[in-house]
Amino acid sequence: MSFEDYQQLTFDRRDNGVLLITIDRPEKYNAADEGMHTELATVWQDVARDPSVRVAVITGAGKAFSAGGDLAMVERMAGDYDRVSHMLAEMSDLVYNIINCPKPIVSAINGVAVGAGTVAALLADVAIAAEDARIGDGHVKLGVAAGDHAAIIWPLLAGIARAKYYLMTGEMVTGADAAAMGMVAKALPRDEVLPEALRVADVLATGSQPAIGLTKRALNNWLRAAGPTFDQSAAYEMLTFMGPDVVEGYTALREKRPPQFPSASG
Repeated sequence: MSFEDYQQLTFDRRDNGVLLITIDRPEKYNAADEGMHTELATVWQDVARDPSVRVAVITGAGKAFSAGGDLAMVERMAGDYDRVSHMLAEMSDLVYNIINCPKPIVSAINGVAVGAGTVAALLADVAIAAEDARIGDGHVKLGVAAGDHAAIIWPLLAGIARAKYYLMTGEMVTGADAAAMGMVAKALPRDEVLPEALRVADVLATGSQPAIGLTKRALNNWLRAAGPTFDQSAAYEMLTFMGPDVVEGYTALREKRPPQFPSASG
């Protein structure tokens, strides 16, 4: 794809080869439907191929970074083998395309980041969050296993004890707490997040490109080593999309009530 073909991501070319990518569905708090999920998986290959881009910065339009998966998409996926199989492949592309992108990626986490949005937020090479941003992986509250990016990056960033706590409870982390735990590089007042991300991008874009790129490549071997753990977690997430708990999960969300999962009854 060319950048002009994207529907839910917008692009702003800045000085020094910095490309600002904005997740642009503010009326839905940038929640990811099938189209956005595909674009988030694909864009990193286009960033890699574009010789004029040295650094990518990703942020969200409006008040949110990305408020998780669109509930209608979740409902369409539940019990649908073909959709689930497609999502499993695309989920893998999203994670590995970010890891393997040879150019630095900076995330400006300007608000809530859940689900697919958190993949880009936390797998970015430098993550800068608003102090009051809320970051999390709510898969278990939906009735599906924590997949996406969680098993590959949360233990490295937060440690295994905290990773288990947050991924098994589905609780959220503020940007300030995420910085204190080492999950993001720094947390700032909301209106300072994007300017700081662009400043860091300029530093990266005007430095030695081979030195910075190869440093990223070496460090990301920590993530590649965890690849089998991610692959298994992604398969487990898709497996639970075929069960009954996810139906109760999205129904409870629609009805704004606590879920009563079939697996926890009786």
